[in-house]
Amino acid sequence: MHRREKLKSVSLGTRIIAFLWDYVIISGYIILLIGVSFLIRPLLIPLFTTNPLLAEITGFLFITLPVYLYFAVCEGSKSHATWGKRKMGVVVTGVYGQSIGLRSSLFRSALKFVPWELAHFTIWHMVIPAEYPESLIYSLLATVYGLALIYLISPLWSKNKQTVYDIISGTVVRYKN
Repeated sequence: MHRREKLKSVSLGTRIIAFLWDYVIISGYIILLIGVSFLIRPLLIPLFTTNPLLAEITGFLFITLPVYLYFAVCEGSKSHATWGKRKMGVVVTGVYGQSIGLRSSLFRSALKFVPWELAHFTIWHMVIPAEYPESLIYSLLATVYGLALIYLISPLWSKNKQTVYDIISGTVVRYKN
């Protein structure tokens, strides 16, 4: 059993700045993808224009999965933090300060990226018309915005400044000792 320790809560502002630092890496990766996509454009066009499911899978494999793994692997590692979190002096741990490991980190990151992936799904079904009713697409879009808002404001009402996905996964972002 882990001893209970007083956790110094990380402010929402610190978490946002850490994410913005991480977004520098994500943006660099996206710029790299754009550069490569110009070289292999004829191969990519059918993947993104044939049908929404193929476009969704392709986008997931090239964009979401690498970003998801960046967060999950970094936060599940010995450093317990992405580059941005390390710059801000914060780590992801269990609620009692224990290491979360890769399995919990994968779960936490999957929960964190639900709105992002749902947004991709919805956008692909808006761009490439499919068999779904328009009302469903707009409901999904509203769900994306609702989840993003809940994720953003949940640290404001949580005792340990946890997001909803932190609460569900039993994790907390705290200052590094």
